[in-house]
Amino acid sequence: MLRLVVLLIVAVLPFNSEAREGMWLPMLIDDFNIGEMQEMGFKLSAADVYAVNAASMKDAVVRFGNGCTGGVISAEGLIITNNHCANSAIQKLSSIENDYLTAGFWASSREEELPNEGLTVSILRSMEDVTAIVLSGVNDSIRESARQRIIASNIDSISNNAVKDLHYQAVVEPFYSGNRYYLFVYEVFKDIRLVGTPPAGIGDFGGESDNWMWPRHTGDFALFRIYADESNRAADFSPTNVPYKPAHYFPVSLEGVEEGDFAMVLGFPAKTSQYVPSYHVSMLADLVYPKMIELRDAKLDIMDRHIVQDQKIRLQYAAKHSAVANSFKRWKGEIRGLKMLGGVDMKQQYEAGFNTWLNSDSMRIVSYGNILSEYSKLYKALSKYRLAHDYMLELIGYTGIETLKFAGSFERLATLVDAEEVDEDAVEMEKLHLREQAEKHFKDFSRAIDMEICISMFEMMEMDLPQEFRPSFLSTIKNQYKGDYSSFVKALFDNTLFDKHNDVSKFIDKFDKRKVKELKADLAFAIYTDMRNIYYKDINSRYIRINSRIDSLNRVYINALMEYDKERHFYPDANSTLRLSYGEVMGYEPSDGIVFSYFTTLDGVIEKEDPDNYDYRVPEKLKELYHAGDFGQYGMGGTVPVCFVSTNHTTGGNSGSPVLNDRGELIGLNFDRAWDGIMSDMIFNPHLSRNISVNMRYVLFIIDKYAGSAYLFDEMTIVGD
Repeated sequence: MLRLVVLLIVAVLPFNSEAREGMWLPMLIDDFNIGEMQEMGFKLSAADVYAVNAASMKDAVVRFGNGCTGGVISAEGLIITNNHCANSAIQKLSSIENDYLTAGFWASSREEELPNEGLTVSILRSMEDVTAIVLSGVNDSIRESARQRIIASNIDSISNNAVKDLHYQAVVEPFYSGNRYYLFVYEVFKDIRLVGTPPAGIGDFGGESDNWMWPRHTGDFALFRIYADESNRAADFSPTNVPYKPAHYFPVSLEGVEEGDFAMVLGFPAKTSQYVPSYHVSMLADLVYPKMIELRDAKLDIMDRHIVQDQKIRLQYAAKHSAVANSFKRWKGEIRGLKMLGGVDMKQQYEAGFNTWLNSDSMRIVSYGNILSEYSKLYKALSKYRLAHDYMLELIGYTGIETLKFAGSFERLATLVDAEEVDEDAVEMEKLHLREQAEKHFKDFSRAIDMEICISMFEMMEMDLPQEFRPSFLSTIKNQYKGDYSSFVKALFDNTLFDKHNDVSKFIDKFDKRKVKELKADLAFAIYTDMRNIYYKDINSRYIRINSRIDSLNRVYINALMEYDKERHFYPDANSTLRLSYGEVMGYEPSDGIVFSYFTTLDGVIEKEDPDNYDYRVPEKLKELYHAGDFGQYGMGGTVPVCFVSTNHTTGGNSGSPVLNDRGELIGLNFDRAWDGIMSDMIFNPHLSRNISVNMRYVLFIIDKYAGSAYLFDEMTIVGD
């Protein structure tokens, strides 16, 4: 283990500045990055970025909700994140009468700011290397299951001790496939209020048509405020709470950006897989992603046909459509990028060199075994389970068939009621939970859409899934309905209570032991249960078992890679912890004859306008400002800069990340990656990988000139021009 720790430390050395890839732990940049950052123009110190006992940039970066980032931009707890990160929260606040998604919203005072039940914002208070404590009691001779039990117990102890008598939350995360562990302590704020968001014609301009694409013209931002108790501590919502006073907030720059400028991103990137073997890349690009793309394409086609015809459905399905479309387009881009770069071949060539090195020394073979051969066997075994695993989740998971998923949510209530000793309090709590779920479900539910998706998914499942993973109702469709999926689904929806709000409410109110039988007889619940049982018994158990063996091998593999490739820069894969990436503002050439500039302007918004395409509708007031040339101090060269690209290494979770200049001032807000380099989660290409940000000049222009909310500037520190 000591040898491993030494390898992990020495493997991260100063590197060729042409790469500049990586998502770095802010705590460690003084050791590994600050020198190059300063050579590139960064004018501050490592302590300005991360410090525990003094204010630093880390205190102004927030985890927004469960999957995005944001930045604190005032001494009064004002935070900025992406409009698309706030989409779900804004949708919950919206109605046909007050359609904030479409029309936008701007509070004219603190009293008008809108609370968001369930929305949280987390701020990192400290991080610490706890590898030695986590791995205490672990050695190479114990089984993997025993290893994980010891590690889990140690992590629980560390987490509990870290926040004992504090109002913080602690989590321990693995790095380098479980070779290192870090403790993260957060303060989680629960009183978060909407301050302002632009209309869809600005905040979501380009919509799914432009998603993952460059050039881009989206004003993708929204403003919220953190509220705390009178002691400035995180607290549940209360009218007596006051704006949070941050230890640090980002000054906002009006200077704009130029090509070659230093750019730094701080955020909570979700997941990358830089060190996976070629077998992993091939499994995704050649097998799993193509099938997932087909499923999502079918869902999107159905949603699109209904959304364009009905304003109510457009509002109901805004967040759902975005969730389906986002990964759909990303998977397509990843396949394209990997094929274009020859990603599998690149990995295989690298592995061939590694294998030659490994087999040239008997001691290495003893230490590391025949890693690549083991990978080959494991991925061959995993592939069909990975496909079936992802397939089932597409059908009954987050973006799946809503009626089946909703029916399945009654499973716990049935278990509670059917117990030998019934816990009445638990039953009532579950009933309350289901009533709340029903309200949310039916508020944004279209029977017609769900029926069409159900028909399409069942047809595709019959074609794509191996016989061993097919649920029994597919045989019913074939034998009793002569393969008529439409008739079967019509019978399903006509005879289930789970597509009727009133029926569901009455069912919950009267639910007791006698109702358990009725629940199990409901066709929607029965189908969900059938699919769920196959998922857990036949798919997920094997999927987890094989993945566990791969995880163990990954731990050995990355250790071996660090010994083999001592000059390589081994930064840790993203895992939703605070990271820093740095690079420069720069355009790119995706292919022969095509050159992309590093920035876009308001001119492009007007050029793209198409009143007949929802993605490209431009608000009248924005057009009036443009044609009048009323740009104020935000204009440059007779227009307003809107977006820019830079070479920062980002991924999902970086949405809403503050983009900072060489003085730590906010110049932009990261919201996407360019499609040409989207494979950067597995293979980073410095010539193609670009992150897309909205320019703060455009953000300030919209707040001031469009929304008339310049009063917010009084609490910000705006620098330049």
